[in-house]
Amino acid sequence: MRHLIDPMDLSVQEIDDLLDLADDIIAHKEKYAKVCEGKKLATLFFEPSTRTRLSFEAAMMELGGNVLGFSSSDSSSSSKGESVADTVKVVSCYADIIAMRHPKEGAPLLASMKSDSPIINAGDGGHNHPTQTLTDLLTIRREKGRLNNITIGFCGDLKFGRTVHSLIKALSRYDNIHYVMISPEELEIPKYIKEEVFEKEGITYDQVRTIDEVIDKLDILYMTRVQRERFFNEADYIRLKDTYILDMPKLKSAKEDLSILHPLPRVNEIAVEVDDDPRACYFRQALNGKYVRMALIMKMLEID
Repeated sequence: MRHLIDPMDLSVQEIDDLLDLADDIIAHKEKYAKVCEGKKLATLFFEPSTRTRLSFEAAMMELGGNVLGFSSSDSSSSSKGESVADTVKVVSCYADIIAMRHPKEGAPLLASMKSDSPIINAGDGGHNHPTQTLTDLLTIRREKGRLNNITIGFCGDLKFGRTVHSLIKALSRYDNIHYVMISPEELEIPKYIKEEVFEKEGITYDQVRTIDEVIDKLDILYMTRVQRERFFNEADYIRLKDTYILDMPKLKSAKEDLSILHPLPRVNEIAVEVDDDPRACYFRQALNGKYVRMALIMKMLEID
């Protein structure tokens, strides 16, 4: 039995195989409609979610399986003081596979030590979000036709953004990736990413303060929101929340084949006018999340 806690739990070959399976699911949906018949997915979301939770549920349903679970800690026995370990131990008696989101870093790892069913980390605090990483990789590959030889800019909350941390780690194993970090000083990429990924692997990166100075060089622009729920100080959040807003004037100097990604939800960081630009990929990205989670569920349940 395997768990998926960190995107680095998967080899490059396993990632490529998952993306190939997701592509085949997209092309031949009817072939996969009953492969998980009789199987149950539990979604244990101790933190609010729309896309991740619903895409997991839609993925299992489209594979012919069933779904159970909860969408907030208030509706679970954790509100009575039950530990994560006990919750997972019990739920693994009822479900074949578990997708878990928790605000505390390391909670899904702890759960994996107690569970009798495979655990998929659906996001733990500001740490990891491996299924969003798979979603991002599938989107990049479908938009660009490759996962190497690209310049990618990460913009916004790079300190608390678990999607950014996970994607940086995953892309570090592909060739000729150039990273551009766009953030205010307070939201720079954390030290552990710089040390464990960039310095360890000998990867160079640029660190800038504005989108305008680098947008013409980017193949991919990965926008993120400033996450109110990660701030201890409301004043700091208010001061930083509108630091970066991508609008049509900013896109004038961008490449014609730029791909704009965003893990969503967005607040103000991408103007609605950008949605109609063919370079806006974020809603296609959300749809890709369902297909890559279908592929992941099949692989983790060892369904051929």
